[in-house]
Amino acid sequence: MLPWKRVLRPLAALLLAAALATVPATTATAAAAPSAGWNDYSCKPSAAHPRPVVLVHGTLGNSVDNWLGLAPYLKDRGYCVFSLDYGQLEGVPFFHGLGPVEKSAGQLDDFVDRVLAATGAAETDLVGHSQGGMMSRYYLRFLGGAGKVNALVGIAPSNHGTDVNGFTRLLPYFPGAADLLTKATPALADQVTGSDLLKRLNAGGDTVPGVRYTVIATKYDEVVTPWRSQYLSGPDVRNVLLQDLCPVDLSEHVAIGLFDRIAFHEVANALDPGRATPTTCASAFD
Repeated sequence: MLPWKRVLRPLAALLLAAALATVPATTATAAAAPSAGWNDYSCKPSAAHPRPVVLVHGTLGNSVDNWLGLAPYLKDRGYCVFSLDYGQLEGVPFFHGLGPVEKSAGQLDDFVDRVLAATGAAETDLVGHSQGGMMSRYYLRFLGGAGKVNALVGIAPSNHGTDVNGFTRLLPYFPGAADLLTKATPALADQVTGSDLLKRLNAGGDTVPGVRYTVIATKYDEVVTPWRSQYLSGPDVRNVLLQDLCPVDLSEHVAIGLFDRIAFHEVANALDPGRATPTTCASAFD
C-alpha cells in the first residue's frame, strides 16, 4: 500500500505552486524592499566588510519576506545588504522564483552589476536560499558571474535537484503532470532531479574556479530531498549540516532560511572566515 499521506502532501504543494500561475494580479502585491536597512544604494562597504552581500530568495519567495530575518542580521553586523526579485510570472504577484532558472540567472546578473556600480565594489558575495543557491551557480558558471563574486553561500540549496521525498518519481503515472509543471511553473520543473538544466549545470563538476562555496543544510529538509543532494564537491567547498552545529536544532527547509539564527551565524562565518567564531546552539542568542 502506498504511503498516501507522504504522496499527497508534496502533490498538494506542487499543485498549489502550479495554481499560483493563474492567480489574478489584484490579489496581492509584493512590498518594496525597505529603503532604510537593506537595499540602500547609498551604502558603501567598509574596510571590515568590503563586499556587498546580495540575497537571492527561493521558489515562491520574494526580496522582502525571504529576508526579514537574515538581512537585518547582516546589516547590524556592518554589511551592505541587497536583495532582488526574480523569476516573476505574468499575472502572479508576490510569489516569485517561478520562471525558468536560466532567465532568472540573467536577472541576477543585471542586479549584481547594479549593486557593484552603486557601491563601487569589485566583487560581491551571494547568499541564496533553496533555488536561490542553485540558480546563483548557473549565473557563476554560464553568465560570467565568477569574475564578480567572491563567495556563494547556499542555504538548503537545490544544487542537484529534488525528488520531493520520492514524489517526482510518480510523475510519469499522472498523464500531463510533467507538462503542466513545465508550462505553469518552469522553475519547479528545472529543479526536479535529473532535469535538463541540472544536467547542464553539474556537468564537469559542481564549482567554478575563484569562488568559495558554502552549503548549509538541515537533515529535516522536506523540500530539497534527499538533503545530502544539496552538498557540493570540488575545491573551495565547505558543506555544513546544521545539526552538527546544534543537535537540537529542528529547522526544516523554510525555517533555516527565514529565522534560524544558528544558520545565520554560520552564514556570517562563511562571508568572513577570517573572523569566524564557533557556531553552537548558543548562537541562537547572538
